[in-house]
Amino acid sequence: MQLYWLEQTDADVPSDDCWLGPNETVRLGGLRFAKRRAEWRLGRWTAKRAVAAYLNLPALARIEIRTAPSGAPEVFHADASAAVSVSLSHRAGRAVCAVAPPGVALGCDLETIEPRSAAFLADYFTPEEQLLVARAPVEDRSRLATLLWSGKESALKALRVGLRIDTRWVSVSVVDAPSCGTWNPMRVRHANGQVFHGWWREQHDFLRTVVSMPPPGPPMLLFSTEPPNTIQRSDCTFGTG
Repeated sequence: MQLYWLEQTDADVPSDDCWLGPNETVRLGGLRFAKRRAEWRLGRWTAKRAVAAYLNLPALARIEIRTAPSGAPEVFHADASAAVSVSLSHRAGRAVCAVAPPGVALGCDLETIEPRSAAFLADYFTPEEQLLVARAPVEDRSRLATLLWSGKESALKALRVGLRIDTRWVSVSVVDAPSCGTWNPMRVRHANGQVFHGWWREQHDFLRTVVSMPPPGPPMLLFSTEPPNTIQRSDCTFGTG
């Protein structure tokens, strides 16, 4: 099963809001704080651009990212449910969106690599995960702890429960297998026996994870090209205006 991803930064988001739909414009107007507005616009911009490339849709304003009762993002086009699964994450001025066929249990996460306290590990990690971090070289512990946490976040999004359940119900393991380019394999197991397969990638002090069911191949990039308001996938180019 093939999935795609796109990453954007605050600098990629236009200053105007013409790419938002009417309902999204209303939603944005209800956000009081500048930081929350900026995060929301970045997330919506990233998701809409990814969906536009994946579904070959030219007008971003006709794509709407709605929030399901579970909190998961859902995509609508021209007010009808779109044939696509998405997952979205943002952190520190960056956002990443994973895109897959409809019906796929999909989750992605973006984290900055930073130290995690012993109390954090005890509260959120399984005993096996805590031991894995403790046995790692000191210089690798922040990266490993961030990877485990990000994998949990991705799996909980795929389950459409988020942080509403105990994060120790899911256990992350790094698969001992060759990487594919810059993506490395991983696996997340739920206490009920469900297993999500996925990939992780480190770049620019950020760590990205994506998991799904069924198991995905290495994520393929939906990447920006010139001019700025164009997205390219494979040999097809789509305008976003």
